[in-house]
Amino acid sequence: MSLASPDIKTDILVAGAGAAGLSAALALAQAGFAVVCVGRLDRRPNGRTVALFEASLRFYKSLGLWAHFRGKTAALEKITMIDATEARLPVPAVTFAAREIGLTAFGENIENSILVDGLAEIAARAPGLDLHEGLLEDLSYEPEIVRATLADGRRVEAKLVIAADGRASLARSKAGIGARNWAYPQVALTALLSHRKPHRHVSTEFHTRWGPCTLVPLRALEGRPNRSSLVWLMSAQDADSRAALEPEALAREIEKQVDSCVGQIEVEGACGFFPMAGMSVDSLFGHRVALIGEAAHVFPPLAAQGLNLSLRDIAALVEAVEDAREAGEDIGGAKALSAYAKARRGDISLRTNGVDILNRSLLSNLFPIDFLRGAGLVAFSVIGPLRRALMREGVLTHRALPRLMQARPPRYARQGRG
Repeated sequence: MSLASPDIKTDILVAGAGAAGLSAALALAQAGFAVVCVGRLDRRPNGRTVALFEASLRFYKSLGLWAHFRGKTAALEKITMIDATEARLPVPAVTFAAREIGLTAFGENIENSILVDGLAEIAARAPGLDLHEGLLEDLSYEPEIVRATLADGRRVEAKLVIAADGRASLARSKAGIGARNWAYPQVALTALLSHRKPHRHVSTEFHTRWGPCTLVPLRALEGRPNRSSLVWLMSAQDADSRAALEPEALAREIEKQVDSCVGQIEVEGACGFFPMAGMSVDSLFGHRVALIGEAAHVFPPLAAQGLNLSLRDIAALVEAVEDAREAGEDIGGAKALSAYAKARRGDISLRTNGVDILNRSLLSNLFPIDFLRGAGLVAFSVIGPLRRALMREGVLTHRALPRLMQARPPRYARQGRG
């Protein structure tokens, strides 16, 4: 790469402009860093939504971003789990209510396209943030800086790169950080649905032999007062068959799978079909690079942990680089980035392994595994402290939360760029 003067000099380059990349860029810019965010905005309709739990809502509210999305979400007040595996040991349905842990709702569900479009709109006019809707062509990690070339030929020089560019991350591979990938024999069908009966702000999960089939409340629209999003894990063969169905026939298939719990269903727009996979990385950081989101961890969409985990990555990373700047240290140095990795390693490992175990337990029809899974659900149903601990872990985690996710986060100080 040429050592000629760069077109853009910045503190931090964020690779990736999905929900995680845009959120990281906005948080870092508000912390007073000069930020360049590079990535392609994916606006394809695919039925995907994001359930943002309490800690994630605190993150967006502390940055002053959540007001932009008010009226575009639906609250998740209860979660009901129904065993539909036809296991030999019958398991009663279990319902978790947010009020049991002192919350009015576990979180809010929002369409992925609305979240990304809103974040991109805010980013386009945010002070200290330069958003480029394109791709990175190349990266070179040097002792004191990182040099990047964009697809349009422009060159960027930064002190630190945030890899938020997904499981096939260029930023991660150029840094020489290894990743372990694995596949599951499942495909997730995602869709937006209208239905006759109200959801009553209850997310309903039917646990089948191919994984969960989950209905999550969505905001009402004019003429469509009852809406939910669907995430349905199934075999690749069933996914191929259902992808070929007309919307009306697919709606009848969904009604059958969810036992008509929301009445007659209509599929809104295009659906998505996503092969299920998992990924873990050798390290959460390298020389002048930190990994967040799906550049750092990938697992099936069980328990809505994906973006919530990514936002905890971001909050911890912002805290680490802010602390480094306050101490007069290099924001892209090993000390700052190892502090980030130390703060995130346990949470990421717990979620990745926990989701993997739960997913594989549903795929197995061995009686001992069915027995243990069923006994666990019964225990969560009848043992109050245990069920409340599970709910808190799902929405807040037992670990100390980063400053941006604390219940009453301090007012953000607009410091000089570091």
